[in-house]
Amino acid sequence: MRRRRVTLLLVELLLVVTLATARGPPPPILRPRDGDPFDTLPKSFWQEFSSPFTDTPEGGDTDDSADSLETTTREPQPFFEEVFTATNVTTQLGSHVHLHCRVNDLREKTVSWVRRREDQLQLITFGLHTYSSDSRYQLEYQPPNDWQLLIQYANERDEGHYECQVSSHPPLVFLVYLTVVVPRVDIVDERGGAGADKFYKAGSTIELKCVISKVPQPTTYVTWKHGQRMLNYDTSRGGISVKTDLKPGGAISRLYIANANRHDSGNYTCALADVAETTVTVHVLNGENPAAMQHGSSTRWTPVAWTSLLLHFPSILMIFR
Repeated sequence: MRRRRVTLLLVELLLVVTLATARGPPPPILRPRDGDPFDTLPKSFWQEFSSPFTDTPEGGDTDDSADSLETTTREPQPFFEEVFTATNVTTQLGSHVHLHCRVNDLREKTVSWVRRREDQLQLITFGLHTYSSDSRYQLEYQPPNDWQLLIQYANERDEGHYECQVSSHPPLVFLVYLTVVVPRVDIVDERGGAGADKFYKAGSTIELKCVISKVPQPTTYVTWKHGQRMLNYDTSRGGISVKTDLKPGGAISRLYIANANRHDSGNYTCALADVAETTVTVHVLNGENPAAMQHGSSTRWTPVAWTSLLLHFPSILMIFR
């Protein structure tokens, strides 16, 4: 009986040793540091606690993080290509003029043109649509970013302030001031004298000079007429020539008619296209004194005339007493 108990104890001891050997060495005893109670927790605890928040699964979807970045990125705002937000444009009476408005990063915003008159705004265009009742106004879009306002056959009433507006927040405004210049046309003779009447002797050469000024866009399209007959390319009479020279801000056109006769008398008109013109009357005389035909001419007093008047002034007073 005693021997059986000893055998059972040996068997139990053997089992305990076998189990202890299979489990490996015992874990080390964790000793907390003074004032740091969290050091007593095993390292695996911190790894399991933090991994759901810091670890990224392999091959996982990162679209959510990209979307969050996009929502925090500010959308680009429209801006004008020009450095300054105001400009001046000059055009000639009767010409076509484009007012430019170049906008970058427009996206879904809208461009409109308005006319400002004192405190009133008149809508001309909105987007690609024209709302003005004046058919001379038209929106012309030139890719990639130029919203042009076209004004055809500009007149003096078109002069003033125009605004190109972008429907951003706050709105963007580009200012344009349009100046419409009215050309000046004068006809002078070969001595540079101006006047409504010009006198020439029969057989001489008629020479008229047309001086055109205040023209921002110089042109050679200057015409001469005798009554209703165009002279620029006239070959029926012969001896007629027209020469036009450009100069800064205008032009000078000369009309020559050789061997003048009485049929050359009449009205001569110099015209700048259909914009401006002026007319003089030419008289071809057969031996008459041109000075006698200066209707409405002013009298010029010479020093000799003034001296004679002063010497005879007492006698004139006696007559009226």
